[in-house]
Amino acid sequence: METFLIRALQLIMSLAFLVIIHEGGHFFFAKLFKVRVTKFYLFFDPWFSLFKWKPKNSETEYGIGWLPFGGYVQIAGMVDETQSSEDLNHPVEPWEFRAKPAWQRLFIMIGGVLVNFVAALFIYSMLMYTWGDSYVSVPDLKNGMKFSQQAQAMGFRDGDILLRTNEAPFERLDADMFRAIADASTVTVRRDGQEVDIPIPEEFGLLDMNQGSRAFVEILVPAVVDSVVPETPAALAGLQKGDKFLAFNGLSVNSYNQFTEYIAALRAKSDSITLPEKVEALRQVNFVVARSAGGQDTLTAQLTPDFKLGFTASLGYERTNLTYSFLESFPAGISYGVNVLKGYVGDLKYVFTKEGANSLGGFGTIGSIFPATWDWHRFWEMTAFLSIILAFMNILPIPALDGGHVLFLFYEIITRRKPSEKFMERAQVIGMALLFGLMIWANFNDVIRFLF
Repeated sequence: METFLIRALQLIMSLAFLVIIHEGGHFFFAKLFKVRVTKFYLFFDPWFSLFKWKPKNSETEYGIGWLPFGGYVQIAGMVDETQSSEDLNHPVEPWEFRAKPAWQRLFIMIGGVLVNFVAALFIYSMLMYTWGDSYVSVPDLKNGMKFSQQAQAMGFRDGDILLRTNEAPFERLDADMFRAIADASTVTVRRDGQEVDIPIPEEFGLLDMNQGSRAFVEILVPAVVDSVVPETPAALAGLQKGDKFLAFNGLSVNSYNQFTEYIAALRAKSDSITLPEKVEALRQVNFVVARSAGGQDTLTAQLTPDFKLGFTASLGYERTNLTYSFLESFPAGISYGVNVLKGYVGDLKYVFTKEGANSLGGFGTIGSIFPATWDWHRFWEMTAFLSIILAFMNILPIPALDGGHVLFLFYEIITRRKPSEKFMERAQVIGMALLFGLMIWANFNDVIRFLF
């Protein structure tokens, strides 16, 4: 429950911040071009609002709605989700949106997208300045990688060291590495001192990597103890720094990855057991370790209720850490943000497949990307990522989104003919129906994942 609340709070804070600055972008350009803004709301307020305030001598009412699906600014003289063509059945006023030239209306419409994108780049820059850039260098992974059964069926083997695709060498262990493998025709690895080329099926894609319970590829971590947490089952059993796991409950252990698989299997098995004494018996484990000073020992331990033993493994690699001055952080942050956008846009092709449609997620999926414990670095990193997504999705040429209004403005600029307000209203209704349908489907997927 605590984990859920922490993630929910981070999600609400992040989305509230992004909605405010997005609508603030529209608000800024509207006021710049002397267009009246009658409402500025965080979340939607059908029938009633949680809070509202209108400053003295102000034309704008500020408030918080009860329906947390975004927010809006109500711009006078504009057909959108808050106003229909019937609401504009009066002579055009000079302070209305529709009274302004097309180029000014264009800036008002892209204001939200522009602010979201700039905010994301600024946040990434400040992350670089505050925490630097920390990553795992693929060439430094001398122990190689651990591959899923799916990857091994394609020809990969545990311990293979990833070198390059047919396009470029591997650099960082991140999402780009997975994209590179999915897009490659061959991947070259070092195996037992020899380079081996592994063909990648043409139909293989990024979504195929998510099949199964294990990651397609992960760092191969030796089953060697780095530290033991005091007063835990590991400490009570006599586990020591430098010990190497050889077996667990009679099964051989060749890596820390495999050890965690065994623990996960026990935890999953306990979920189907109703008798407490049987769960207690399941938590009673034995394991064989090779001592760093020589010799072997068989140890017995009672795992904690959440199936923890109480030690950390020796990773066998070091992270690469880069630091930036204040001025250096901006080009680094901008470069990182642009790369995130390129990766996201490239991944959108999978949405138009059956597997991609089924993988869409709603608020549950978005909330799960935030950490289970409070972490400001991760919070701002995810907020910047969501800001880029919000910017890109809003600029898509779909009615009801900013991009839909931009599309019709370009039509007006090119043809010198303005679409009728009735047409704009109908397009708005169609766009809203599409968006709500997509939102319902995404959140339905979340419910199905939770239940099954």
